Amino acid sequence: MQGVILAAGQGKRLQPLTLTRSKAMAPIAGRPIVERVMALLARNSVQDFILVISPDDREIERHFRREATLDVGVRFVYQTERKGMAHALLQAAPLISGDFVLSACDNLVTEADAASLLAFWRMTPAPSAVLTLMPAPVERIRSGATVGMDGPWITRIIEKPRPEEILSDLASLPLYLFTPRVLDYLPEVRPSPRGEYELQDAIQMLIAREGRVGGVVLSGRMTLTTLADLLALNVAALRRADEPPVLSPDALGAGTRLIAPLRIDPGVVIGAECAIGPNVYLERGCRIGAGVTLRDAVVLRDAVVPDGAIITEQVVG
Repeated sequence: MQGVILAAGQGKRLQPLTLTRSKAMAPIAGRPIVERVMALLARNSVQDFILVISPDDREIERHFRREATLDVGVRFVYQTERKGMAHALLQAAPLISGDFVLSACDNLVTEADAASLLAFWRMTPAPSAVLTLMPAPVERIRSGATVGMDGPWITRIIEKPRPEEILSDLASLPLYLFTPRVLDYLPEVRPSPRGEYELQDAIQMLIAREGRVGGVVLSGRMTLTTLADLLALNVAALRRADEPPVLSPDALGAGTRLIAPLRIDPGVVIGAECAIGPNVYLERGCRIGAGVTLRDAVVLRDAVVPDGAIITEQVVG
């Protein structure tokens, strides 16, 4: 099965982080979030990836060609204008040769939920598509997509619904399984009032003409929209027992205490008499002054923390 990852978004609400790198390259304990999404899918038999990226994002190309340790195939296609998910998928269509999973670059689910999604896909007779769903408040559904259900099957999907159009308390999430048939409907999608080509319109065509579009309700997920999300994702990754700590600063001052869990990339300089941790990630090239306290924090690459600073529950960039 192929994987298509939509990674051309700007991530304006993540500034200043996204002034110097794309949202897909936001660091989560030493790995870009897009690589973590791909690693989850790779553990579930997805080995051939197509990344839809901005033509300006040279960092993501360099990372996967020179630095990433993920043992999968990666090809790139470019979305020169951000015109919605259907438009992004259309750019990848020439490289898609069979069934595929489609995911946003910032949508992380549990291993168990990924397994449930694939188990639904393997049922007989096979579904046309499988969508992931979660209960959500009305305001979140209005900014996403609402679905109507008949048992495990989706009967209707509406993007950005008006209050009177909300079909249930379930919202559709940006993680899908498709046959290549969905690609046939993409050229029929017309621009929405906001000028974007919505994937949900193609999914509705699939529901109406072929049926058997299923829905799997997830137990939870983590996504990246704000700097608070970036902090939460890093803390969650640091706390997982399957990721051993990395402690490789270029310099560590006398009397400094390192308190696990934490990760310190190569190229970091830490002054004397600091207390670093728990739940701290120091990205490569950052500089920590003397007498600094860091707890529940992320310090981004090349950032400088002055002497005596006390930083908790913050992203420093």
